[in-house]
Amino acid sequence: MKFSLDAALHSVHGTFRAKAGALEFDPASGLLSGEIKVDAKGGETGNGMRDRKMHKDVLESEQYPEISFLPDRVEGAVANQGKSSVKVHGMFRIHGVDREITVPADVEMSSGSWTATVHFTIPYAKWGMQNPSTFFLRVSDSVGIDLVAAGSVVQHSAAARDSAQ
Repeated sequence: MKFSLDAALHSVHGTFRAKAGALEFDPASGLLSGEIKVDAKGGETGNGMRDRKMHKDVLESEQYPEISFLPDRVEGAVANQGKSSVKVHGMFRIHGVDREITVPADVEMSSGSWTATVHFTIPYAKWGMQNPSTFFLRVSDSVGIDLVAAGSVVQHSAAARDSAQ
């Protein structure tokens, strides 16, 4: 997962490491389940002093070591093959608080696999996290998030569906 934060004279870019993730999507109903977990302690910008401030003062990652997204549905149709633009709804947990969000996603389906590209903005200051601005360095109250997820398409057989009912 990548992030960007606008600051006076430049933008700060960084990454977070994914911890785990598994999603299951039912195209007939639009229901989406699963979870994507990110290691909040693993956020890096390439500047040690800035990273320590981000972890200690903004994310408080010792107290809140995980960021997660639990999707529950897809709004819009996902084509069996090719590209689709949809919205993904779910609960985003950061800094110990669950927040309901809907984010745009570009999904590409091919035989046996899928890729989803998501870009959204987190208003971290409004959500109770400290803005790290100083008298000389001003940064935005929100951070842009870019996430690319990929996976395999698993077809459930009719026999397996019938036995589960």
